[in-house]
Amino acid sequence: MADSESSPHATQAVRGNLAKVIFLSLTAALGGFLFGFDSGVINGTVDALQEEFGSSDIGTGFNVASMLLGSAVGAFFAGNLADRIGRRWTMILTALAFMLSSFGSGAAGSSVVFVMARVVGGLAVGAASILAPAYISEIAPAEVRGSLSTLQQLMIVVGLFMAFVNNYFIAQAAGSASMDFWLGFEAWQWMYWMELVPAAVFLSALLFIPESPRYLVAVGQEDRARAVLTSLQTADDVDAKIADIRSTLQEKRKPRLTDVIQKHTGKIHPLVWVGIGLASLQQLTGINVVFYYGGTLWQAAGFSESSALLTNVVNGSINVLFTFVAIALVDRVGRRPLLLVGSLGQALMLGIMAYVFGTAAQGGAGGIEMQGNQGVVALVAANAYIAFFAFSWGPIMWVMLGEMFPNRFRGAALSICGVVQWLSNFLVTWTFPVLLGSVGLGVSYGIYAACGVVAFVFVRLFVAETKGRTLEDMSREAEVAS
Repeated sequence: MADSESSPHATQAVRGNLAKVIFLSLTAALGGFLFGFDSGVINGTVDALQEEFGSSDIGTGFNVASMLLGSAVGAFFAGNLADRIGRRWTMILTALAFMLSSFGSGAAGSSVVFVMARVVGGLAVGAASILAPAYISEIAPAEVRGSLSTLQQLMIVVGLFMAFVNNYFIAQAAGSASMDFWLGFEAWQWMYWMELVPAAVFLSALLFIPESPRYLVAVGQEDRARAVLTSLQTADDVDAKIADIRSTLQEKRKPRLTDVIQKHTGKIHPLVWVGIGLASLQQLTGINVVFYYGGTLWQAAGFSESSALLTNVVNGSINVLFTFVAIALVDRVGRRPLLLVGSLGQALMLGIMAYVFGTAAQGGAGGIEMQGNQGVVALVAANAYIAFFAFSWGPIMWVMLGEMFPNRFRGAALSICGVVQWLSNFLVTWTFPVLLGSVGLGVSYGIYAACGVVAFVFVRLFVAETKGRTLEDMSREAEVAS
């Protein structure tokens, strides 16, 4: 047997299986691409939307953040829905919702219609945000699970980058985001309609992926689970693997949100609180302020619309580059060290930005006049902040949520953490225009910097390492604590 396993034929089989796992992981992560693309699109359309709908600062914040309310709802129900109808069918529903939202956002003639379309898209985004890490963690071998789970964030940042490029060239061709472009429609509308292309690709790809083997075991379809596991790995230990999965599931009972409550204490499982902390702190450091309002932010700092949109392209490039750093490091150095370094780095860079913007001279119309090299320092600090986020909290939070919960209540815990993540995102996104108009950029970034310090302390005290451990082993340990 040893000779056969070391043969070139056997090696080729393993490579083929790994390639399939990577393909399936990339397909699941395409939902992240759509979220990132949408986040980048809204970045370049904020001013155009405010002009189109005549919105106040609060109204503009709500227009931008409305998707996130839908995301919270989508995340809440997606885990339970995925436990009932499967990961694959739930992701197919998200792809259809993405397509409806992208068309409706561009076609909206009023703020009300725009918000409705954004909420529909939010349902899809919220669902995809928890389904992709769950699906990837359930099909990936333990030794590469972390790297593959980071694909969710990689697709988000690639989507952001592509949207920044898309926005820049459309705005350049039209003259600005609010000017006419093709067929008598304005540029900002076409920015949203471009989302239809990746949404259609996502839907098409989902038609060719198998269901999660852990879901199949949970619903008693062990023959299908066996076939999936055989196609993804070597077939030698498939029966043992199915028995191992079965041992961590509660049979003959539908999953419920109440599964997160410990039997002996009647309290929520400590792992869920850790997940809630990770989900909220990822957003409270203000990352989406940069991605949603980057164009507005840099214009407030004195950049032209064209220069601000080009700056977004640079920001997106940095984001993509350092997400690859996370992929290279997550299974080597672990999840916890990356979170710790990222927390401190984000706090430091945000502190620098708070100082620069807080000490800058006030210009006309609420703008800022950068003196000397202040603009350069702010730009470098912003990109360094994005870099620290990109190799730590951006991807690693999703990795942790996908693998830290036991099989028995993974769906329920992901739903709860997903709601918290999206509500935190909504809070930050909605309040930023208000903060910008009242206390200014300096104080705003100071608040986000303080949250970076809190994130470091939280990880140091409460987050355990999950590198190299199987989901079943962690499930059994969590069950002992239940």
